[in-house]
Amino acid sequence: MYELFISSFVTFFVVIDPLGIAPIFAVMTDGASAKFKRRMIIKATVTGTIILLMFAFVGNGLLSALGISLMAFKTAGGVLLFLIALDMVFEKRTERREKKSEEFTHESALADSKESAIPDEEFDDISVFPMAIPFMAGPGSIAYIMLLMSNHAEVVQEKGVVIGAMLAVLVLTVFILMAATKIIDMLGQTVANAITRILGVLLAALATQYMFDGIKGAFF
Repeated sequence: MYELFISSFVTFFVVIDPLGIAPIFAVMTDGASAKFKRRMIIKATVTGTIILLMFAFVGNGLLSALGISLMAFKTAGGVLLFLIALDMVFEKRTERREKKSEEFTHESALADSKESAIPDEEFDDISVFPMAIPFMAGPGSIAYIMLLMSNHAEVVQEKGVVIGAMLAVLVLTVFILMAATKIIDMLGQTVANAITRILGVLLAALATQYMFDGIKGAFF
């Protein structure tokens, strides 16, 4: 059981990759209040957990009933991620927030700090997409949880170990995301903007790889 937990934990950690998604989350919520960031983290984690648990127990039957292949899911996720990456590279999100910030500060003289300068309502809700889907509950983690649950379907204790390893990784992801937002806040706006563009390019490459993998898996 111990070996199963360790192997499952390590694989889930690699597939979900909290160290990789943390800086992306941090720059996408740069300028938002700490309360907003915490809400996004908790909401994304809860949503991702529910999705993974759903696929763990009824995933194979659900996809078959809908006639959806995992490769189609992966390709669609890649397209949507690529659109977000374009916004990050060309700072469209930043421009929209700065414009709203100027309007807000013109109408209200109460905003003195960075967190209060931009109302949280002006930030996109990224908890479900892309944080929960496809970062936390993406094609890789969905496929892996479905595979493990089918491989250990006859032993209830082993299924519990697999679920426990997945939940442990998601809890660890919460702490990593919270730490990343604090690090980005300390770097300053100029550095944060540069990181946003760099991560946008990397996210575009990741999205393209998702699409390539999905198309390759569907036709070859």
